[in-house]
Amino acid sequence: MTEAAIRTEGLSKFYGSVRALNDLSMEVTAGEVFGFLGPNGAGKTTTIRLLLGLIRPSAGKAEIFGLDSCSEPVEAHRRLSYVPAEAGLWPSLTGEETLHLLGKVNGHVDEVYRDQLVKRFELDSSRKIRAYSRGNRQKVILIAALMSRPDLMIFDEPTSGLDPLMEHEFRNCVSEARQRGQTVFLSSHILSEVEALCDRVAILRNGRLVEIGTLEEMRHLSALKMEITFAKDIPDLSAVPGVATLQSAGRTVSLQLTGPVKPLLEALAASEITELVSREPSLEELFLSLYGEGQLPKASGAHA
Repeated sequence: MTEAAIRTEGLSKFYGSVRALNDLSMEVTAGEVFGFLGPNGAGKTTTIRLLLGLIRPSAGKAEIFGLDSCSEPVEAHRRLSYVPAEAGLWPSLTGEETLHLLGKVNGHVDEVYRDQLVKRFELDSSRKIRAYSRGNRQKVILIAALMSRPDLMIFDEPTSGLDPLMEHEFRNCVSEARQRGQTVFLSSHILSEVEALCDRVAILRNGRLVEIGTLEEMRHLSALKMEITFAKDIPDLSAVPGVATLQSAGRTVSLQLTGPVKPLLEALAASEITELVSREPSLEELFLSLYGEGQLPKASGAHA
């Protein structure tokens, strides 16, 4: 049986009448890359703080490799690293000194890999932290998290402030970590990043878990999009079960389909089709089906 890197059972956090997290039960398997999504205020950062043992749960429990996050935080932290959206580093230290200090705190550093990461992220480690841009400060904490090669890496908006090239490098590092058997827990506002990297995704809403699974398992949340070009006249598809949002331009019809494809195929059987293109919903479209246009995740320093 595969070991669970993260397990929560009825995990809850209340602040008076505010339920920041309510009855979260989920399991992250060792070796997988797990996406954690939700708009601001959904409970993502609260969950991460509970996993790290930084706050105590109001109910339930969280475990890291079987270790209770609340009562055994030191032991749990020996097996993980954490990257926040924005780090508070020591302004008078250089990047190199900061990495050395964080390596000492962790207790184990793959020095060859650390030096490779400094080059890959194009970090001038001789400069002081106070002279770094936000993106360069983010590179420091990413390198610090990766260089110890921990069993579990918890990322909370890890690419905040990075340019597209460095975002791509981060994705490469996560893919390499997966190949080594490391576990990655990724909370990100960049849905394309989550879609490209994650084996499974969990979606929070108002402190509650509303969906969890692979992208394939979650396709039911949004419609299949199709574009059909006919050789002659366009048939009437408005009465076909599951068909919606019909639009036509010339001999081409665009539509959305929910449910079985069979009724549509039967309706098309008598027509001569020159081209048929179908596209499954992206993670962004799945997310919008739950939250609407105004609720896409955004980069923010606000607690979630």
